Amino acid sequence: MENSTRYGASSWRPSISGLVICEGKQLQQAVEVHCRFDRLRFRNGGATLAPDPADRLTLVPSEHDMHPKLQIVLVLAFLTSPGCRDAGKPAAALQPAKAEPVASDANLLSITLTPEAQQRLGVATVEVTIRNTSVVRLTSGEVVNAPLGAAGVPGVSTSDFAALAGRQAAADAELLRARAALKLAEQMVQRADALLSEEAGSARSRDEAVAQRSAAEAAFTAARAQRELLGPDPAAIHGKAALWVRVPVSATDLPRVAADQAASIGAPSADAPTRKVAPVHTLPTANPAAGTSDIYYRVDNHDQAYRLGQRVAVALPLKGPAQGHAIPASALVTDIHGGEWVYRQTADGHYQRRRVEVARRDGDDLILARGLVAGDEIVTAGAAELFGYEFGTGR
Repeated sequence: MENSTRYGASSWRPSISGLVICEGKQLQQAVEVHCRFDRLRFRNGGATLAPDPADRLTLVPSEHDMHPKLQIVLVLAFLTSPGCRDAGKPAAALQPAKAEPVASDANLLSITLTPEAQQRLGVATVEVTIRNTSVVRLTSGEVVNAPLGAAGVPGVSTSDFAALAGRQAAADAELLRARAALKLAEQMVQRADALLSEEAGSARSRDEAVAQRSAAEAAFTAARAQRELLGPDPAAIHGKAALWVRVPVSATDLPRVAADQAASIGAPSADAPTRKVAPVHTLPTANPAAGTSDIYYRVDNHDQAYRLGQRVAVALPLKGPAQGHAIPASALVTDIHGGEWVYRQTADGHYQRRRVEVARRDGDDLILARGLVAGDEIVTAGAAELFGYEFGTGR
């Protein structure tokens, strides 16, 4: 809807309370305004006129000139309205992607300490060296129950101990029956020998007794082997001094693993203590669905540090030596995002933070994958203080 409203400036004096002009032009002595009125009120005595926001308003004076105040208000509104300055210009298209520069490791701060500050903080440096270390593969394993005999199958933590206890009870009964049968067969052989020596029995009877004894020995051996395969009594598992660790290894990595060398296990945390475990040779087990084969290690559990079913971190030794840059563990600082850093001494009293990547831990030292070169001087004592000073927490 478009209206044209004419107001004579000689008959009344309008007062403008609010106006947003989108387009306006001078036509001789008239001002034609095409706009979208957000707030507009014309007052003539007690009446208030409120045009529709979609109307076109034409202000035309009658026989006299336009009122000066009305001219000033319209001109100021025309000049200060952002819609008028931008009228006719297309809106900027929204970019689908935007790239902004970010801070990089090359823009890190350099910290300079006076000799007094270095002495007060106790700053000490060490040179990065190259060390010959064994290559390891970090993986995970599970603490399992060691079998009763050398030919037994280790029990996993997910075993149904109730069903296992039932099978063990049946195997124990069979073993007792086989032992009793073997004892009876030995007595029959002794009796047949005595009768044969006194010429009261026949050689055939003695041979039959010997055959029965052999059958009883075979049954006893089979019953004992079956019992060993079922492992120890579930009640004796708690507090056991010797446990095994089952490590599933991918079929592609299995040829590279030095299965005859000792491995290291520990809790799945960076600062957890580790201990050596010796490999054991047992019946091979595998998981065809996952494509893994199992390697077993024996762990000394006299201190009861590990429990059945516990997940542990395992460092498997690989075949062949390797070299790596070694730094003390005290030189490493970690930020809130998990980034690993050290402070490298660029000059006497000048230190700069350098990003590194730790490959593994070797005792009290860390073997780096990248970040430093041999001969770099890094801070070992006072790194935390430098880190706190750089980010303001130590001030």
